[in-house]
Amino acid sequence: MVDPSNSRSEGGRIFAPFEWMIAVRYLRAKRKEGFVSVISLFSLIGIALGVATLIIVMSVMGGFRTQFIQSLLGFNGHVTVQAVGRPLMNYDAVVQRLKAVPGVIRVAPIIDGQVMATAYGANSGLIVRGMRRADLETLKGVASSLSTSALAAYGESSVIIGKGLADKFQLRPGDSITLISPSGEETPFGTTPRLMSFTVAGIFKVGNTLYDSGFIFMPLDQAQAYFNREQSVTAVEVMVRSPEDNMAMLPQLAGAAGSGTRLVPWQNINSGFLEVLEIEKNVMFMILSLIILVAALNIISGLVMLVKDKSPDIAILRTMGASRGAVMRVFLIAGMSIGVTGTLVGLILGVVFCLNIEGIRQGLQSLLGVKLFDENFYFLARMPAELDAMQVTGVVVMALVLTFLATLYPSWRAARLDPVEALRYE
Repeated sequence: MVDPSNSRSEGGRIFAPFEWMIAVRYLRAKRKEGFVSVISLFSLIGIALGVATLIIVMSVMGGFRTQFIQSLLGFNGHVTVQAVGRPLMNYDAVVQRLKAVPGVIRVAPIIDGQVMATAYGANSGLIVRGMRRADLETLKGVASSLSTSALAAYGESSVIIGKGLADKFQLRPGDSITLISPSGEETPFGTTPRLMSFTVAGIFKVGNTLYDSGFIFMPLDQAQAYFNREQSVTAVEVMVRSPEDNMAMLPQLAGAAGSGTRLVPWQNINSGFLEVLEIEKNVMFMILSLIILVAALNIISGLVMLVKDKSPDIAILRTMGASRGAVMRVFLIAGMSIGVTGTLVGLILGVVFCLNIEGIRQGLQSLLGVKLFDENFYFLARMPAELDAMQVTGVVVMALVLTFLATLYPSWRAARLDPVEALRYE
């Protein structure tokens, strides 16, 4: 028989075996105490759902940010060099100086211009990016999706379009697309739009619908003629080995670019997107944390009811020699068992869901007949999820801390119970 007076078990363990035994027995409520058991079950389910939801949402938002940034950095330069108040002339010399800067992996002159595209009765506003074939071949985010024949055909009177645009206009390589630019010929009656037809040399896909549906690549010399740029470009884009650390390279790049230029890092160009993602992530974390908080409050109510129902048992334990600390530890074990079990279940559910999120999305779409992830709105072709060990650990620790705090008051109340008062009417 276990002696409750020996509340400190052998080996100096925090919880004695008899404390575990009593806590487990209390969690297995009898029929007359079934309501307490139901509350405990709901608390466990609530914590599990809260932890799983937090892990899934934080991972999806983290994956969305990572893929969005990767698509940006794989398509655009990490630092853009522009002329101030004038066209950027002598760009070849600027390119050579920038290539000599340590840490620079790619430099390319570009021309960007807005046009209206039309084909087979469809039309859309687009960005034309003028770029040399050699520079396009080094733009891995685009070139990796193009065939060798597409790059070989990229030349005079031919362009490369995105997959989204090709699907919208029902275009294939070899078809013709008409581009209309507002900056055309100067006449006595004003500027007339310039209209030209080009052959589709190839179709690229970077996985970001913003680019796949809104950009066309045109040879640089052709773009200069089309946009009346003569021997100038709109910018020189620079890619560095470590895009996240590009700010530290700005002084060197500015010196190589020369006077009369300004440098715009990718963080400044996309600051609005990045700020919105960060704010959204923080707000969602705060809102979804309330699920775990509500579940923790259910633990409090369940344990308070358990303490009330077990008052005679607690009084008998005290009269047999169990200390107040032992009684408190019994209910700490009971409450933490619910919290730890719910947290582990939620952790497993969240991780498994994140690892299979795209397959689950496709299955739910087929089952419900509803589009759950609109590529045209989120600019990505698939739902991303990126598990961050530190983030997941933070969610688990938060759930365990809230559970522990929730068990303190009921456990303290049980420890303070007066045996005489509890047994007076028994």
